[in-house]
Amino acid sequence: MPGFELFGEEERNSVNEVLETGVLFRYGFDTARRGIWKAKEFESEFALKVGAKHCLLVSSGTSALSTALAACGVGYGDEVIIPPFTFVATVEAVLSTGAIPVFSEINETLCLDPDKINEKITEKTKAILPVHMCGAMAQISEIKRVADEHNLILIEDACQAVGAHIDGKFAGTWGKAGCFSFDSVKTITCGEGGAVVTDSDEIYVKADAFHDHGHDHIGNDRGKEDHMLLGMNYRISELNAAVGLAQLAKLDEIIDIQRKNFAEIANTLGEFPFVKLRDIPNREGDSCTFISFMLPDEDTARRIASGLSENGVDSCFYWYDNNWHYLRNWHHIRSLKTAMLTAQHKLPSMKDYSEYSLPQSDSIMSRTISMQIKLSWTSEEIAIRCEKIRKTMKELL
Repeated sequence: MPGFELFGEEERNSVNEVLETGVLFRYGFDTARRGIWKAKEFESEFALKVGAKHCLLVSSGTSALSTALAACGVGYGDEVIIPPFTFVATVEAVLSTGAIPVFSEINETLCLDPDKINEKITEKTKAILPVHMCGAMAQISEIKRVADEHNLILIEDACQAVGAHIDGKFAGTWGKAGCFSFDSVKTITCGEGGAVVTDSDEIYVKADAFHDHGHDHIGNDRGKEDHMLLGMNYRISELNAAVGLAQLAKLDEIIDIQRKNFAEIANTLGEFPFVKLRDIPNREGDSCTFISFMLPDEDTARRIASGLSENGVDSCFYWYDNNWHYLRNWHHIRSLKTAMLTAQHKLPSMKDYSEYSLPQSDSIMSRTISMQIKLSWTSEEIAIRCEKIRKTMKELL
């Protein structure tokens, strides 16, 4: 991770095919494009790869989430249960529909704890939105069981987990819809891009219209298409799709490299009994974009994080202090600071996040460090990295 580490002639050739047609828009211009339909080809290949009936390519993971929520009928005043450990886009997408994010505890999978979700369900709950964080999947079958028992919509945020699976069933295919990101630092990248997958014809048709100003995409004359609903502009360009299509062909290779490099680091961490790897429901299906591990307490985690940095082990993240991915430091969300509303003028149905307490999640996150697994590491670089990890651990014994 990320896929740009393996950029080559494939991406350049794919982009050049689009440039030679002069058609960057993903719809229409049938004659001029001379049979080059990169977005459509990506959609077909990706649906086949993950085992979904439909795939809709969009402009980002954030727009994928917004589109999926809208297509599934989530709207004003509905409550959506999400984890506090995610990228902030998950929260933003829920808010963009007029729905209310409800944060529920994570467990040592670093994803939603299925045993805690019931505590957050109310008469307003419409959906559960688990996030497969840092490349590994949540306990999705258990979460799906909770959703089914309460007749709730299950939408997966698989933006960080493309290619991950449990017993061959891929992330994003367990619920009504699944969302992916192909931004510049994801496992495969379009530069900017995302996707919604679903097995539902109805959800696909609504999502397809919503992401393109409501166009029904019936016929070959865009000017005569009907508008089946109000929508947004979440389209991807043919240039972005061209990069992603070339990257998609490398997905298996990318994941194989990540798993190999992950194993080397895991073996080193396994030398230290006070280090515990995160719980992963199906290790064989982990995409291995990160290796996440837990220390006995917050003080040890902070000292290890600092020691790794001092010893030159880069790309390590102590999420508890990170302001991109954990609720604790999302001050703009805690105070509901938006361009439209302030805490003093919030919607009547809004939660008060200022004193939101998730002690189980805080305990886990305060002890957790994640290390990005890179594709470009040589065997020598991995060996040096492992020796630096050993040095850091031994200094703190």
